Parts: sequence; structure tokens; C-alpha cells
Amino acid sequence: MGFKKAGEFMIPLDEYPHIPYWFTLRETIAELESAEIETRGRTSLPRWVLVFDEKYQLMGTVRRRDILRGLEPEFLVGKPIDVRKGLFNVKVDPELSELSFDKMQDGMRKQAERRVSDVMLPIKATVDFEDHMVKVIYEMVDNNVSMIPVLKDKKVVGVVRSVDLLHEVVKIVL
Repeated sequence: MGFKKAGEFMIPLDEYPHIPYWFTLRETIAELESAEIETRGRTSLPRWVLVFDEKYQLMGTVRRRDILRGLEPEFLVGKPIDVRKGLFNVKVDPELSELSFDKMQDGMRKQAERRVSDVMLPIKATVDFEDHMVKVIYEMVDNNVSMIPVLKDKKVVGVVRSVDLLHEVVKIVL
């Protein structure tokens, strides 16, 4: 049987959400909300979006939590975590809570117009289309990532997610 190569169990790029770096967080959220990945008869929601430049070169990724962090209203950015947590740990007059909600909502809507490149993460590692799954495992573990881009001729052709890699490992160990 032997070990599979990355290209044999990756999700092709045309089936995985990817966007240009100039998309706003709002547009990125819309992309994530509409994306579904179907593998092995199961449908799942992506946890990341790949971010490309004008020349279709991979720049980075953005995770759901990066988007949520990026939506933090501007008046909270840079404040110590204790201050931010404190906003949600107070008892206030119910009438005043509406003012607070409106301020938070307006702040989030404003931040949603930021570019995704403001919150994206750089690529930590890639694997080649011909790399064996052992190399994919090594790169994921060594770089503490759960999704890794797959390259062929120096171009991104897909991604391997840890869930898909584990499925391949299951075939070997069980």
C-alpha cells in the first residue's frame, strides 16, 4: 500500500475558499459563510481562508478567530485584556446596556471594513504535491498548524487539513 503523497489527499484549491488580500473582513466573512467543503461524503465548514496577492502568490491565511479579533472595536484595540474583559463583567441599568450594544455594534461594523491583510497570518510552512504524508505530518507538527498549503511547480494547488491527514493515518494504524 505505502504512504500516500500530499497531492493524493489534499483538497484542491478550486474547492477551498481563497480571496485577494484587499478583501474586507466583511467580504471574508461572507466567503466563509458561503463555503462548504465536501470530502469522503461529509460536508464541513472551513476554518481558514487562503489570502493571495495580485499575482496569485500566497500571502497568508486568515482563521475564524483572526477575523473575530479583527472585528474588535477600535476603542478597545490595545487595551489590556483585563479592561476588555471588564466590559462584560458589570451590572448596569438595562437601559444603558442598549447604548453599550449600539457602540459595540457600530465599532464592529466599522472594523469589518478593514482589509483582511490587516489580520492574516503569514504562511509558516508548505508541502510539495509529491511529498509523502510523513513529511506532511512532520511539517504540521513542527510548525503547530492544522492546515498546510500544497505546492506544485511553486504554485498553490490545494491544502491538507489535519482532519484529512488523520483520516489517512487511521487507514494505516487501525
